[in-house]
Amino acid sequence: MDNFLDKLPEMDLMRSEKMTLVQLIIPVESAHRSVTYLGELGLLQFRDLNADKSPFQRTFANQVKRCGEMSRKLRFFKDQIDKAGLRCSPRHEIEPDIELGDLERQLADHEHEVLEMNSNSEKLRQTYNELLEFKIVLQKASGFLVSSNAHAIGDETELHESTYSNNGFIESASLLEQELRPEPLNQSGLRFISGIINKDKLLRFERMLFRATRGNMLFNQTPSDEEIMDPSTSEMVEKIVFVVFFSGEQARTKILKICEAFGANCYPVPEDTTKQRQLTREVLSRLSDLEATLDAGTRHRNSALNSVGYSLAKWITTVRREKAVYDTLNMLNFDVTKKCLVGEGWCPTFAKTQIHEVLQRATFDSNSQVGVIFHVMQAVESPPTYFRTNKLTNAFQEIIDAYGVARYQEANPAVYSVVTYPFLFAVMFGDWGHGLCLLIGALYLLARERKLSTQKLGSFMEMLFGGRYVILLMALFSIYCGLIYNEFFSVPFHIFGASAYKCRDTTCSDAYTVGLIKYRDPYPFGVDPSWRGSRSELPYLNSLKMKMSILLGIAQMNLGLILSFFNARFFSSSLDIRYQFIPQMIFLNSLFGYLSLLIIIKWCTGSQADLYHILLLLMAFIAVPWMLFPKPFALRKIHMERFQGRTYGVLGTSEVDLDVEPDSARGHQEEEFNFSEIFVHQLIHSIEFVLGSVSNTASYLRLWALSLAHSELSTVFYEKVLLLAWGYDNILIRLIGVAVFAFATAFILLMMETLSAFLHALRLHWVEFMGKFFHGDGYKFKPFSFALISDDDE
Repeated sequence: MDNFLDKLPEMDLMRSEKMTLVQLIIPVESAHRSVTYLGELGLLQFRDLNADKSPFQRTFANQVKRCGEMSRKLRFFKDQIDKAGLRCSPRHEIEPDIELGDLERQLADHEHEVLEMNSNSEKLRQTYNELLEFKIVLQKASGFLVSSNAHAIGDETELHESTYSNNGFIESASLLEQELRPEPLNQSGLRFISGIINKDKLLRFERMLFRATRGNMLFNQTPSDEEIMDPSTSEMVEKIVFVVFFSGEQARTKILKICEAFGANCYPVPEDTTKQRQLTREVLSRLSDLEATLDAGTRHRNSALNSVGYSLAKWITTVRREKAVYDTLNMLNFDVTKKCLVGEGWCPTFAKTQIHEVLQRATFDSNSQVGVIFHVMQAVESPPTYFRTNKLTNAFQEIIDAYGVARYQEANPAVYSVVTYPFLFAVMFGDWGHGLCLLIGALYLLARERKLSTQKLGSFMEMLFGGRYVILLMALFSIYCGLIYNEFFSVPFHIFGASAYKCRDTTCSDAYTVGLIKYRDPYPFGVDPSWRGSRSELPYLNSLKMKMSILLGIAQMNLGLILSFFNARFFSSSLDIRYQFIPQMIFLNSLFGYLSLLIIIKWCTGSQADLYHILLLLMAFIAVPWMLFPKPFALRKIHMERFQGRTYGVLGTSEVDLDVEPDSARGHQEEEFNFSEIFVHQLIHSIEFVLGSVSNTASYLRLWALSLAHSELSTVFYEKVLLLAWGYDNILIRLIGVAVFAFATAFILLMMETLSAFLHALRLHWVEFMGKFFHGDGYKFKPFSFALISDDDE
């Protein structure tokens, strides 16, 4: 048996890459270039040797701060370019690399120039807006003044008589009557304030004026007829011109304070018509000059922003890379006496040669007299997990990593999920018409792959694009399972030949209600189309899909147990093989494996076999204590032998490899051996497997349930919507029926059902399959790489 096990393959291609802990001793003069070259290679994960220091206490904190300030300036330039609506494409000619100090000076000069232009432009815009408001107030307020004077002159005689016939009338006269008097108007102190205010503040403004003056004012208003730009928000706002007539210095003070509080701008308007015209001409002349000045300033500012925009993308990349380099240098220890930096990190074993070559090139390019020392260290902690993926396997690896990162060198479930995941999805989604729709969507994403990969997509579209190959495989498997189910939008077709059944009675030409008889060889591929509409259609399909779900579930759970065997064998843990893998295989297959065998026998021969076999039940009963008791006592025995009389013996044995046996005694080398804790842990693990074997097998019946639900929903939409509408001899009803059928197919069957089947397949892999062997307590390999720097890293 041992010879047979030794001859089995090691599954190296199914495991993470072998990792090596390395140490770098880098001279100061070549440190920056060495880290830069390592970032371009992207195969070394540095360890933070200064974790106890704050970011401000590290060696290169000032350089990181400078890079952060340059990033802020670059974001400022980008915002200014976007705000100006400019499109600056990078230059095609190759630009020479720029030093960080030179770039810092250029950015400071450009920022000072742009800020100064923005300040001048803002001041000119403010002046322009004030003159524009002044012009509008002159035009609108003069109408109120002219109409008031005309009214006053027409009633001059009557007002004079009324006033002088009663001397106390002036004190008690209303403000409106005082306003109508032309000459005595000024003698009595009647004044006015004209200005302009935002339309949304008008009602509150007028109410406040009324309350402050106790009604002793006359408020006139009119729309400005043109929108004015708000300098603070750069948006066009609608404003209202107002003229307030009042009397008294106290009222004037109150009104001016209210205008200031509401942001209303007040402008003086002369009562003389000649002065109004002269002032209007002056304002128009100054407006014309300011427009020319603003246009010239805008052109100059856009020219300056264009000159920055041509190199903006390259500068952003340069600053990001420099900041990443200095952040990495801050993770190294700085030895002042030896003038060198000491760093440690993880790298794949296959990359040691490439890293060594890169460091040699950095030493040569920096003209350093001392080379970089690169040597391998002995690792105590567990290495990171690194899987090399491509565009196809990356999405499946992300699905597995969402549950947990595989332990170092643990069997990778993503390798098998590339096939099993889309297949289990297709079992629940089997319809080759719907599969073709998914295929069209996947092919569209693949056809635009190069263009979409360079664009910034929304969260939903980014998720679809990232899983384009998952959708492609799900579509292909759905077409395959749909051909097996013989369903095209729930409609069967005679694709692979004629049916094997015919009507029992010759009078039932097209009806399938009186039963079918078999008259030729079985249908060559998939479900016979004659089952559709027959009395036994639902019982037949239910039996087929239910038993198929059990078979697929038992097969996948057995695959998980087999992978647990290869894990135990790889980590040289014979205890797990003898006291976990073997009893688990016996228990699972004595009950449910035998059930699967009965299903296959009945399908092949049609004969019935005994449902329960006493020998198999006895084996399943024995397997439970086999899982529970031997392993804790074996661990206790090994511990007693190791620490009683064998203190100086060799500690590493194949029975208990403490590095890789979490359930045994990982971490108990120097701790007190707690037998009760290990026994309780093993008890929980055994009970979980026994109960989980039943619940997990039942959980795979979701394949049957969702497949049936998808088929019946598709049938309902086809028969009760499309065919029902098509039965009417009315083009409008037919169009409505087609529209409802298309909407239901797209949003219910292709979106909701796809999401439902996707999540159920995810559950079957995470719990039922991976729970048999997958620990998922590792951590990802995150190398220092410029290709992995994102916008969020700033």
